[in-house]
Amino acid sequence: MQVELPSKLPQVGTSIFSQMSQLAAEQQAINLSQGFPDFGCSPFLLEQLSNFSQLGLNQYAPMPGILPLRQQIAALIARCYQQRVCPEQQITVTSGATEALFCGIQALVQPGDEVIVFDPAYDSYAPAVQLAGGKTVHLVLTAPDFRVDWQQVADHINERTKLIIVNSPHNPSSQVFRHDDWLQLERLVCQHGLYCLSDEVYEHMVFDQRPQLSALCFAGLAARALVVSSFGKTFHVTGWKLGYCVAPAQLMAEFRKVHQYVTFSSFTPAQHAIAAMLQQHPEQVSGLAHFYQQKRDAFVDGLQGSRLQLLPAEGTYFQLADYSAISDIPDVEFCRWLTIEHKIAAIPLSVFYQTPPAQRLVRFCFAKEESTLQQAAGVLCQL
Repeated sequence: MQVELPSKLPQVGTSIFSQMSQLAAEQQAINLSQGFPDFGCSPFLLEQLSNFSQLGLNQYAPMPGILPLRQQIAALIARCYQQRVCPEQQITVTSGATEALFCGIQALVQPGDEVIVFDPAYDSYAPAVQLAGGKTVHLVLTAPDFRVDWQQVADHINERTKLIIVNSPHNPSSQVFRHDDWLQLERLVCQHGLYCLSDEVYEHMVFDQRPQLSALCFAGLAARALVVSSFGKTFHVTGWKLGYCVAPAQLMAEFRKVHQYVTFSSFTPAQHAIAAMLQQHPEQVSGLAHFYQQKRDAFVDGLQGSRLQLLPAEGTYFQLADYSAISDIPDVEFCRWLTIEHKIAAIPLSVFYQTPPAQRLVRFCFAKEESTLQQAAGVLCQL
């Protein structure tokens, strides 16, 4: 007898990232789709992981994360943003940034609440809001600049609005909030008594001497914000699934109530290894923007002879491209064709929208070895 189980997420299937990575593997294609490096991390980090594991630090870490790591996060925030946060009360280490996003949404959103998100948006936001009983209000950002219309945001705020989710540097558009964007966000959050969930996982990948800013830099906003970041992105170890959340003590107390029943604690020896990395090799963070800007520039230079129209990439490790001069087929179909026929995997931009606009854009990940990028660019220039 088959049991019928009503789905809490009836519209959700396997993510496009998993689909494209699986197709890339099946086709032995160059995988520029899912956002992970094809190169290794620092040997020092691996040595520290091994050392701490062999020392026997393999059991549960404290629920908020080990204190030495939280202290190093506080020191990092002071270096990057000249802001002081309390490592004991305002920082929690999580099993990846996605867990932090989920816990933040569950802590803040009540049934019937509305949450403003900006499409194209990371695909975990809406399901988490739905599971909390809330409703996502999708505001569309459009090419080529993907800038937020703050008057449009103001027009969509009502008595049910609880939370605004922002992401800068932005995945997938690679755009970075200006100082005025943060000020406009702060004004709306404070004026209407809202909360902000600021997804800043690519915070150290801001290019071309643009200022690196955070919700933490704006006092009124920081007082009502949960800020999420990722060690996986920063140290090229996405499989370690370590991230963290920073928030005022009162918000963090609610965040931890959820976190302790989702994962309780995260990968213990890796927490010690990353604490050592932050303390002994701060240049691994401060040099990250230059490291990825070089990769962006190499990929862009390699595509100069192609028929792809490249959009400006201000941050992250993603590059958007308009393929209109190559094909008029929809982007999902184009990405499957590109993977199967030309052995290059990319991500269609339409999957990041609730209602996609009429455009022909795909996302490439350039967190790859230079030889990988050169090989991929050579193929793409033949299209």
